Amino acid sequence: MTLQELYEAYIGCLNRQDWDELGRYVAEDVKHNGRPLRLPGYRLMLIKDFEDIPDLHFVIDRLACDPPLIAARLVFDCAPKGDFLSLPINGQRISFAENVFYEVKGGKIVEVFSAIDKAGIEKQIA
Repeated sequence: MTLQELYEAYIGCLNRQDWDELGRYVAEDVKHNGRPLRLPGYRLMLIKDFEDIPDLHFVIDRLACDPPLIAARLVFDCAPKGDFLSLPINGQRISFAENVFYEVKGGKIVEVFSAIDKAGIEKQIA
């Protein structure tokens, strides 16, 4: 499986909320933004994201693969409940991008570095 195929399958898994399959794409000792979450913690983080944003859907806008790294720009158009990134969204529809870098070892994601365009969201809700 190429890195592109792995990543597209991973995003499909997230969009289906198929948490039992997450371990096919993500390593047991995964780190997120430098934090050693491990697979159970990573799964809980994603489940909470879907609870806070019921219409969450990951869309790949840009994708570059240079083994062992994946770089992606994901775009979202959704309506988070309550606060999101400490901003009072409260169900308002917003669009934003997330830039993410992944490191893959042994065919699984072992590290994730993520940055969301919070300034873009702030402009929309101003």
